[in-house]
Amino acid sequence: MPGFERHVFICTNERAAEHPRGCCSSKQAAAVRAAFKAALKERGLSRVIRPNGAGCLDQCEHGVCAVVYPEGTWYGFLTPEDVPEIVREHLVGGRPVARLQLPEGCVNTARCAHKRLLRQNAKAPE
Repeated sequence: MPGFERHVFICTNERAAEHPRGCCSSKQAAAVRAAFKAALKERGLSRVIRPNGAGCLDQCEHGVCAVVYPEGTWYGFLTPEDVPEIVREHLVGGRPVARLQLPEGCVNTARCAHKRLLRQNAKAPE
């Protein structure tokens, strides 16, 4: 059997509810992964594109997050309702969905505005 053309890694990591960074699991990660599986199966693509549940992708502030390989396109703040558009436009049509992509300044960098906001909120008095 030939290898997969693409992998979609969906963060399904779970952390304690009080963790300051949160986690994708608490934001419908399982439903997002299930939506990818269903949408790909519906289009007959489940043998060429694999939706993988992943541990922490270190983009907790952007959850639910996913990354499409081999191109390395990052998506964030996903809901199950976003998945058909990603499948149709990106995985089938080859056009990443710009409105759902994480800006380059947010992926693996301390410069991310979402991380700064989280740090500020953590320091704010109650």
